Amino acid sequence: MHPDTAQYNSALSPADAEICQLLAREIDACLPEAENRIWHAHPVWFLDGNPVVGYSKLKGGVRLLFWSGQSFDEPGLRKEGSFQAAEARYSAVTEVHTGDLRRWLAKARDIQWDYKNIVRRKGRLERLK
Repeated sequence: MHPDTAQYNSALSPADAEICQLLAREIDACLPEAENRIWHAHPVWFLDGNPVVGYSKLKGGVRLLFWSGQSFDEPGLRKEGSFQAAEARYSAVTEVHTGDLRRWLAKARDIQWDYKNIVRRKGRLERLK
C-alpha cells in the first residue's frame, strides 16, 4: 500500500479506516501490477495510467468506485455519474463481501474504458478492453 494511502486511511474514524484498510489490502492483492496513489484527494489504483478502482469517505460511509464498473454487469454495483463508473457503498466492514470484491477487481483488469485520454477526446470514452 502506498504510504499516502495508509495516511489517508489512518486519518479516518476507526470504523471507516477498517473498511478502507480491507479494501486496500484486497485491491493490492488482486491487482498487484496496479499503481496506487492519491488522486483528487482519494486513493486510486491505475493500470497503465488508466484509473480502474478507488475509494473515498463520504458522509454516510465509504464509496468504492470502479471507473468501468457499469460494464461489469454486476447487480452489487450501482451506476455512478454519466460515464461508465459504478459504485458500492459501505458503512461497516461486515458489509464488504470479499468474494464479490475479488470478482469485481478481476473485471476491473479485464474491462476498461479509456479515462486516461478522456480530455484529449473531448469527453468521449472509448473501450480499451
